[in-house]
Amino acid sequence: MTEWKFHRKSFEYDHVAPHVLTYSAWTGHREFAYDLVSFAKPQLIVELGTHWGASFFSFCEAVRDNDLSAKCYAVDTWVGDSHSGAYNEDVYQEVGQIAASLYPNVATLLQSTFDDALQHFEDGSIHLLHIDGFHEYEAVHHDYHTWLPKLADNGIVLFHDISVRLYGFGVWQLWDELITQHPSFQFEHSSGLGVLFPKGDAAYSEIHPLISHQLQQMYAHPNQ
Repeated sequence: MTEWKFHRKSFEYDHVAPHVLTYSAWTGHREFAYDLVSFAKPQLIVELGTHWGASFFSFCEAVRDNDLSAKCYAVDTWVGDSHSGAYNEDVYQEVGQIAASLYPNVATLLQSTFDDALQHFEDGSIHLLHIDGFHEYEAVHHDYHTWLPKLADNGIVLFHDISVRLYGFGVWQLWDELITQHPSFQFEHSSGLGVLFPKGDAAYSEIHPLISHQLQQMYAHPNQ
């Protein structure tokens, strides 16, 4: 088994665009995301819901630093919604500039609805799927089930905001359903991050020995 390595990473995009973190609830998960990509070496990473790109750039930086052949796709309309608030084209333009500058051979932005973006990916092709779109139960339920056929047999799905039970968020409700059906683990800080292994347990069996004593303790930041 590949050895899991804990990095204390200084992310390059922090220096280029420090305001990215100002708008992100993903701050406490960046090191885990970086280490997960470094460990699992996914060939295709797709993120549904990117906004300013804190999570997306963390994936991209891991791919670049490890010299992986993986490609990362960010899918978003970049117009916002009732949970994130509305924003203008400037966000999309700046995220694109950061991606092109720091991760030119890794990052691709798809300005699209999630449903329209499905056509760009073959069934069974995605190794890491991050779902962070509109957070009502019906929306995240739809996103998960429509994108599940695109997931590889050993694919991993990340769900953000599983700890938020206010503002009409319903990710926690879907998460509670899924963890009764599939191997998983989770973090409660930074609005919560769920890690799901819905298609067999090949990837889970690799990570499982690390979970209880290392991963959740090393990456848990209760103040974030």
